[in-house]
Amino acid sequence: MTYSKDKGENTDWLEAELADTLDEDYELELSEPALSEEIRKIDRNAHPPSMPRIDYFRALLSLQAELIKLQDWVAYHKEKVVVIFEGRDSAGKGGVIKRITQRLNPRIVRVVALPAPSDREKTQWYFQRYVPHLPAGGEIVLFDRSWYNRSGVERVMGFATEDQVAEFFHDVPEFERMLVRSGVRLVKYWFSITDEEQQMRFLVRIHDPLKQWKLSPMDLQSRVRWEAYTKAKEETFARTNIPEAPWYIVEGNDKKRARLNCMDHLLQQIPYEDVPHEDITLP
Repeated sequence: MTYSKDKGENTDWLEAELADTLDEDYELELSEPALSEEIRKIDRNAHPPSMPRIDYFRALLSLQAELIKLQDWVAYHKEKVVVIFEGRDSAGKGGVIKRITQRLNPRIVRVVALPAPSDREKTQWYFQRYVPHLPAGGEIVLFDRSWYNRSGVERVMGFATEDQVAEFFHDVPEFERMLVRSGVRLVKYWFSITDEEQQMRFLVRIHDPLKQWKLSPMDLQSRVRWEAYTKAKEETFARTNIPEAPWYIVEGNDKKRARLNCMDHLLQQIPYEDVPHEDITLP
């Protein structure tokens, strides 16, 4: 398919280049007939008013510019940063990770989203498969789910025994203290949404062809086991909220505001500053 230019479209190349910086993909706007009756029954009054797109983009681009400064500072000073993103399914972890990394250098900033452990990995020390992904100096690693799978999905779904969970709770505070003592800046986020909001997002995924791939059998089980996940979350906070690596909760019912709040908070956790850059001249 060829995408031809409309007759009234602005032809100024510079304006077009500047406009292209707003290349944020649009969420699919579903027509009213495509929405199921179940979605319409959900109480929309409980949902916060949507943030105007222009305000969102202005704030997003400003934060992304600061993230570039943070990235450059990390690379220049050989700092090591780990950011953990945990939370309910569909709570917005992937969305904020995408916006954080969108304009950063993939040689410096990388995302780790590990699959289920292999048979071999199941016999290893639990943290072993995460260690190779930890950053060297000058790197930032974002964990899209992390070793906290053990106290969350593995526990709730019966993939880990209570003895294994108890051992995890015993070991994880010292493991994270070891990381911090070694110079890693460790930041942990939990994305929180309401039961009703998760229900709505799952229903939208069912009817959105661009998002259906995100809905897995495990997601459906998380709906059935909502209370079990709540109890697992509460114990995780109680046992692993240590001074060296506290948990920060991101209220995720409003996707746009959650992204902006998380990005702004992350920037406040690291004392970055402008670093020298070599002048660049074209030959």
